Amino acid sequence: MRILVIEDDRATADYIAKGLREAGHGVDVARDGKDGLFLALSESFDVIITDRMLPGVDGLSILRALRAAGNATPVLVLTALAEVEERVAGLDAGADDYLAKPFAFSELRARIDALTRRPAGAAAEATLLRVGALEMDLLRRIVKRDGAPIELLPTEWRLLEYMMRHAGQVLTRTMLLEHVWDFNFDPTTNVVEVHVSRLRRKLGETPEGQPLIETVRGAGYALGRRG
Repeated sequence: MRILVIEDDRATADYIAKGLREAGHGVDVARDGKDGLFLALSESFDVIITDRMLPGVDGLSILRALRAAGNATPVLVLTALAEVEERVAGLDAGADDYLAKPFAFSELRARIDALTRRPAGAAAEATLLRVGALEMDLLRRIVKRDGAPIELLPTEWRLLEYMMRHAGQVLTRTMLLEHVWDFNFDPTTNVVEVHVSRLRRKLGETPEGQPLIETVRGAGYALGRRG
């Protein structure tokens, strides 16, 4: 594989490059964000590994530029910023995976292997989700229903994306808390109910007058089980 490493810390970059080359991969190294973005857009790579904080152009800006250009190369973000909000920001910007520093090289290799096991074309297909007349473009950050755009707040976007990726399935409150908010189960919070209600209003109803997000009594919520 040909791998691009964008990392301004020389010791970390050399450590990664040495290990990957010993594993038989071709490795290009960029020491700042500007050079990294230029290489990522002008050359062909199987995987891109980028630091989050970089001089010139930061890692999230690189991600956004790549996805806006239609570049679906798998991107793994390395960062010392391991808080939930930082991970969410990276994934929202188009990252395929997130690994916090310090890390073991064996885990880095395992994550690279997982990213490249996807079948050819899977990355491109995964950027567009459809459930009936509802469409979510993950690269352009656009949601439409019957061709009409729907404006969503960041949490509403994450909630809808998770539900569209699991269309037809009943999603429990605990599942939504863990995967959308990264919360452990909290019986006192009504954050799920509030956001589902807001999202319902924005999505509208089926031709039969039913909400697109169905409440499954005693179980949870489902999208795509009806019209």
